[in-house]
Amino acid sequence: MTHTTASVFRRPLLSLQRLLLAGLVAASAAPALAQQPSGNAPRTVDYIVAIVNRELVTNAEVQQRLARIQQEATRAGQRLPPRDELRRQVVDALIDERAQLTYARENGVRVDEAELDRAVASVAANNKVSVTELAERLRKDGIDITRFRQTLRDQLMLERIRDREVQGRIKASDAEIDAWLDKQRSSAASAAEYNIAQILIAVPESASIAQATQARERAEQALQRAQGGEAFDALVRELSNGSKEQGGQLGLRPADRLPDLFVNAVRSLNAGDVVPQVLRSGAGFHVLKLVEKRANDGLTIVQTRTRHILLRPSPQVSQEQAIQRLADFKRQIIEGRASFPQLARENSDDGSAAQGGDLGWVSPGQFVPEYEEAMNRLQPGQIADPVVSRFGVHLIQLMDRRSVTLDPKQQRDVARNAIREQKSEEAYNEWARDIRARAYVEMREPPQ
Repeated sequence: MTHTTASVFRRPLLSLQRLLLAGLVAASAAPALAQQPSGNAPRTVDYIVAIVNRELVTNAEVQQRLARIQQEATRAGQRLPPRDELRRQVVDALIDERAQLTYARENGVRVDEAELDRAVASVAANNKVSVTELAERLRKDGIDITRFRQTLRDQLMLERIRDREVQGRIKASDAEIDAWLDKQRSSAASAAEYNIAQILIAVPESASIAQATQARERAEQALQRAQGGEAFDALVRELSNGSKEQGGQLGLRPADRLPDLFVNAVRSLNAGDVVPQVLRSGAGFHVLKLVEKRANDGLTIVQTRTRHILLRPSPQVSQEQAIQRLADFKRQIIEGRASFPQLARENSDDGSAAQGGDLGWVSPGQFVPEYEEAMNRLQPGQIADPVVSRFGVHLIQLMDRRSVTLDPKQQRDVARNAIREQKSEEAYNEWARDIRARAYVEMREPPQ
């Protein structure tokens, strides 16, 4: 299976602006069919709202987009602006799309029929219907399948041109990367957890200078013995005026639930180290040992290990047949009649077949979005329903997940990608304004 980096434009559309930019149905959308007006719904009189270059924005499109946005906002619990303002934003978004589509066509962006077929199949699979059933449902809802395919083609073209044009505008400097990493490390340090054992040599509030000096000497002796290799828990039992349970351990606690004096002393130590000097607090003198530290000194990511069976549609095997075949494989595995590795070795069209479909440990963003989204919904051991991607149809099983600390180069790569994503919306808006400024736009008044 070829790995690609997921585009920022292929993530879930949650914000109002992203809702406005969504087309009739995204190539990986889920229940898009439910968003279409039924054949029995009253029809609004159609007219031209705007002419963009040589393309039209119609009132019917505006009304359909408004209805979908309202549905999505209700589902997400979002508040929308007043109807007139929302309609203005929708019209602006449709004009931007038309201008960008013109630009994409002029710059040679193309979507071939095979890629379009896979997009249609992906919509069908996500709606849990076959391509034939999808076409029938569209027909019943009064939606022309040819127009539906063209809308999908337009969406793919928009994604492609946005990827190509916007990503080139985004830069992440070394100074920005350093600042981002410093902020992450600071956040990680404040969230670290420590288990500290202590020997407390108490000093009463009314103690004389001589008594305090004597207590310090006892603490210094305890420190020397601990550094000399004596068991810390034995020294606790012999010398400490504090709790002696569990060798004087305070238990694993977040840094903000420990005295700053203790945290600052153990922050740079490794588990098992003794703080090299005696500490003084209002309670007396402390000899500390770091028993355990759970800290993220760098950056960690959750890696995932999956295996899959890939079937590539061909003249001999249609996409629907591939989906049905993989669904049967899933039943065989769940019922114990076959093993996943065996079926992968015998049937998968991917290079991982020899390894029983095992793709090894991967970091977020390495798989195409369709695969990664399905994978992320699984628990270890679970098998997803067949998933359609640009490479074919997959049967995916999640094997395991793990947290991994990144090396310095990987940390900088993560920082660079995070900064680029933070800048992506601003870069997109700037590019969209440029494309809009080049376009011919003529607004039309509604008929009286």
